[in-house]
Amino acid sequence: MARLIIISNRLPFSVDRDGGQVKIRQSSGGLVSAIKSYFESDITGGQSITERMWMGVADFSKDDWNNEVSPLMEKYDFTAVPLFIDKPLYKDYYNGFSNSVLWPLFHYFPSVAEYQSNYFDAYTQVNLQFADALAPLLRPDDVIWIHDYQLMLLPELLRLRQPDAMIGFFLHIPFPSYEILRLMPTEWKMSLLRGLMGADLVGFHTYDYVQHFIQSVRMVLGADNYFHNIQYHNRLVKIDLFPIGVDYKKFNRSAYDPEILDLRNEVKRNFEGKKIIFSVDRLDYTKGLMDRLNGFEYFLTQYPEWQEKVVFILNVVPSRDEIPAYADRKRNIEEKIGTINGKFSSISWQPVIYRFNHLPFNELAALYQAADVALITPLRDGMNLVAKEFVASNATQRGVLILSELAGAASELNEALLVNPTDIKDVSNAIVKALTMPLAEQKQRMALMQKRLADYDVVKWVTDFLDQLVNVKKDQEKLKTKLLDDRTMEQYQRKYQQAARRCLLLDYDGTLVPFARLPQDAMPSSELKELLAKLSGDEKNHVVIISGREANTLEKWLGYLPISLVAEHGASFKMKHENWQQSVPMSDQWKEEIRPVMQKFVSRCVGSFIEEKTNTIAWHYRNTHPDLGFSRSRELINNLTQMLQNTLLQVIDGNKVVEVRMSGFDKGIMALKIVNETNPDFVLCIGDDTTDEDMFKALGPDAFTLKVSNGPTAAHYTVLSQLNVLPLLNELTQPLTSASYANT
Repeated sequence: MARLIIISNRLPFSVDRDGGQVKIRQSSGGLVSAIKSYFESDITGGQSITERMWMGVADFSKDDWNNEVSPLMEKYDFTAVPLFIDKPLYKDYYNGFSNSVLWPLFHYFPSVAEYQSNYFDAYTQVNLQFADALAPLLRPDDVIWIHDYQLMLLPELLRLRQPDAMIGFFLHIPFPSYEILRLMPTEWKMSLLRGLMGADLVGFHTYDYVQHFIQSVRMVLGADNYFHNIQYHNRLVKIDLFPIGVDYKKFNRSAYDPEILDLRNEVKRNFEGKKIIFSVDRLDYTKGLMDRLNGFEYFLTQYPEWQEKVVFILNVVPSRDEIPAYADRKRNIEEKIGTINGKFSSISWQPVIYRFNHLPFNELAALYQAADVALITPLRDGMNLVAKEFVASNATQRGVLILSELAGAASELNEALLVNPTDIKDVSNAIVKALTMPLAEQKQRMALMQKRLADYDVVKWVTDFLDQLVNVKKDQEKLKTKLLDDRTMEQYQRKYQQAARRCLLLDYDGTLVPFARLPQDAMPSSELKELLAKLSGDEKNHVVIISGREANTLEKWLGYLPISLVAEHGASFKMKHENWQQSVPMSDQWKEEIRPVMQKFVSRCVGSFIEEKTNTIAWHYRNTHPDLGFSRSRELINNLTQMLQNTLLQVIDGNKVVEVRMSGFDKGIMALKIVNETNPDFVLCIGDDTTDEDMFKALGPDAFTLKVSNGPTAAHYTVLSQLNVLPLLNELTQPLTSASYANT
């Protein structure tokens, strides 16, 4: 049994006064409609939800809440938790940072952003107030779902107060590319990304937004990802797409509502003999209303035969009235409408019917059903539910949707006529195509879009997110079972102490030393040299450095120690107190075929380079742009795999390196050979990449295998950082009475 806590900037209702009477009015917006539909359904996501809370800023006073509003909440199926913020602070948080920095930047209008430090300070303070108000109310089984760009710091703030809390976050606007995000002051963007990484699950509308976020986390915070999973501060965070839906049944059934049918028929009668184009949007620069009007004007100019045969009903919904720039935008739009009507109107016809008001559901549904064409062309939109509502409302499957290719909904509604909203010719041509589209084609396109929306409606959106949130917590628990903890460490410490013969198989790069920008810079530290001297000085220990490094480098750095060295994944080796040997005698003539291929990828991927060893040739991409390097590595692997079919060469996909070597030897074969020859009582094997998986698999269940990683592995246990390895090896040699190893 769990309690669902929804957190958004505002509460889902406002308070109106009619004379002396107080009334509660549901707020407009996609989130409120989505959650309301979920509350009214019989479906629960993730786990059994027995109680619901909603926290947000109140648009009424604390006295009003205590004396008049709170008693009215008894009839609602959720508990409201109002937050009362001082108006000047709220203004800098909401109109300031949220809507004068995040909104324009995330919608690709960087020139509009106002980088004022007092805005960010206010944003931080309000997020802190949310965290401070919620933290004392939390229970262990609560499911916390935070919404939208106003609260991007909140997940981390709650995580600091409740480390085990189940926290989801959903962003309802676009997440921009890294090139846009990097325009923000460094401290701000780092704080925002760290804030979101406090969640267990971060959701976006589209695949592009997911990729943009993952890239930004990699570039700004330096965290690595494994597909849509990011390891951050010893926690697994999942990033995924959840395209918000609409209440499909509600809109589709509205076509059979007598009251809505009467309104629809009235609209059709008023414009009898004319095709109806309909648009509804908030007053915002991201909606491209002026571009839309320019496109319609161009259409009337280029296709005069449609004059007096079409009418454009444009409904603009008031938004952020207190911001002067919005009032200026409203005036410009109205002047443009006046110009179009003055230019084309006749005594019996006005091309643009303009309204500036909030539309009640009945009128909106009637206009959706009356329209022959919906013209929805924002310059940038996180999703755009208007497009989905129009499709859902068309029970007769008559009508055509013209949709901006820059709206999030375009990735789902690709049967719509997709246009570039700034290209007035493109918009004009789409209008003509929509007005002349055969009915059979209209029905076919509409049916495909409707099926998609019906299958993933708003309730499915909520339950999908909550299900995934629960699954992430389960995955985190699975990861914890592989994390080396104090108890397990103590068990292996005891086995180490009791063993008469021990074999320690240790990878080098990424395990004993951190990765360096250039391979030659990863020299052993004095701390590592002292540790290896200590381990190899114990006559019970057989220490083996088993690496992808070439023999000359290992000999130069570690050859003075009484240890065994294995170079190039097993191509050559030097057993303790012996000379170097080749595992398989071979010619290196094959490198002449491989080198030119890799060289092409060096020129195509800035920062990559080739490293040649005696028996191996490698293409490194650790110093490249993360996404470009990974993409190029997939291409290179594909090219090499096809090229090396039916040869004795093999391609190795390592940790930010692609290597080619002769087959017939690997770390697993060599590790097993050494263990069989030395017959130890205790085997420890530590590595960090794909080549080390061969050892983990070959050594089987009797060895203590450990991977420095957060991804899937055949090793028995994992540690999350290379920084853990040397303390672990030191601790292994300590008497049990002083065991204090902590996996951090």
